[in-house]
Amino acid sequence: MSDPYAVQVPKGYRVGSWEVREPIATGAFGSVYAARRTGPSDNLPSDDLPSDDLPSTAALKFLPTGTHTPRQLTHLRELAERELELLSRLRSAPRLIRLYETLTVDDPAHPELDGATVLVLEKADGSLAALLSRAPRPAAGPALLAQICEGLAQLHRAGWVHGDLKPANVLLMEDGSARLADFNMAAELDGTHAYTPAFSTPDYTPPELLWAEIGERGRRIRPSADIWAFGVLAHLVLTDSYPLPGGTPSARRDAAVAYARGTDELRLSPRLPDIWREIVRDCLARTHQERITGEALLRRVESAAGTARSARVPRRPVRGGRAVLGAAAGVVAVAALAYGISAIANDGGDAQEPGAKRTAKVSAARYGASELRTDKGVPVAYRALIVDSAHDCVQAPVTPGLIAAMLKSESNFDAQLSDPAMDEYGIARWTPRVLRYYLRSDGKPTAKVPEPPFTPAQSIPAMSRYLCAIVPRLRSGLDGDEKVLVAAAYRTSYRKVNDAGGVPPKVRAYADRVAHYLKEYTPPGKK
Repeated sequence: MSDPYAVQVPKGYRVGSWEVREPIATGAFGSVYAARRTGPSDNLPSDDLPSDDLPSTAALKFLPTGTHTPRQLTHLRELAERELELLSRLRSAPRLIRLYETLTVDDPAHPELDGATVLVLEKADGSLAALLSRAPRPAAGPALLAQICEGLAQLHRAGWVHGDLKPANVLLMEDGSARLADFNMAAELDGTHAYTPAFSTPDYTPPELLWAEIGERGRRIRPSADIWAFGVLAHLVLTDSYPLPGGTPSARRDAAVAYARGTDELRLSPRLPDIWREIVRDCLARTHQERITGEALLRRVESAAGTARSARVPRRPVRGGRAVLGAAAGVVAVAALAYGISAIANDGGDAQEPGAKRTAKVSAARYGASELRTDKGVPVAYRALIVDSAHDCVQAPVTPGLIAAMLKSESNFDAQLSDPAMDEYGIARWTPRVLRYYLRSDGKPTAKVPEPPFTPAQSIPAMSRYLCAIVPRLRSGLDGDEKVLVAAAYRTSYRKVNDAGGVPPKVRAYADRVAHYLKEYTPPGKK
């Protein structure tokens, strides 16, 4: 395989009754492979359907254990348990990807795989993201939107919020039908709210969550967050553009905030058909109270798409029942990892920037490959965020390689890092009172000092903004590589670097680590 896979599984490897075939997709901490069944399963409880009812092919999602810090393991285990809980509870929902069984690898001879948990999932034919990369405005778009909306309605009726609806998390089956996937961020409602980890995809996150406070249980979220995400997705599918202006996710995020605060208007594409224009507008209402409800949305979407209400096809129960949830104690996963993780490898990957010329099929694992190496351990989940954040800065020293090297040196890419003694948190080790000045692209401080935890979606763009502000403040003629000097100023201050005439002795070890990883992550011949 040409791209680095988080979990390397050789072709022909056997796990349970399955034989691994070609790779499908990968995320930062787990990978998905196609598989064929070689015999009956020994992992099914006696009260389940016979193993002969298992399909001949499936997708195996490998989730390793024992390879991360205790903090990472705890966080990733929680994400995995969300997915397993939902799939076991909503086993009869036909618009959700199916979980057949769970397995644990027992193979001491292969320590890199020993102890890995494997989810045996329904095998998809591709993803909506991959389809959009080939056909920016697919003819089947309205019908697919009706099925996606039906999946959301099934979740909401059962009292769940998806929390991360986007094209990569919509899988397409061989018959062309759609399934929702990636339930690491899903949460069960507790009254009117649910609670999810503080992670989201900015383009599909409603404005109220961009500044939401994060409590001990996580961030409060409502079903209306899925409605907003559906509005963005529908606009993208029908027009090949986002409903809010901006050339980057961070610019569009700022536009969403301005819109929600009433300082800007929603400008929908003229290519959006009138009947869909009102639907999208009602999904993207400024406040959650004004947004259309899921059931009303489903009726209007099905009418606009000209589709009859889909039959509720009975589905096979989830293999393992409560045993699945018990097995989850050893599972690790990551929010960016779905079955549909980020890209279907043989389908070409996620959609590129809407409106951009499509000259190649790009997967998230290779996003920005000309500037950031794909074979040196930068987590796939953060590649796009790192590359896009670097591009938001006009200062030449601020490159994807520098940001990745600094994140490695600051936290080893640990988004859950918490160091109260130093008052530093998150993947970029932000001090809250400093982060306050770099959360916004306009350079104005937030109304109050933000409280941790800080998500990568907050931390990484803010790091780029801070580095961008540092560069012009460093004196010319300093001793050392300019990128490393910028990193040293991030860890201390630009004044201390100027006063020292280079890297201050106090942060020399840190600067050396950054220099090492900067060289490792930067492609050969790239400055």
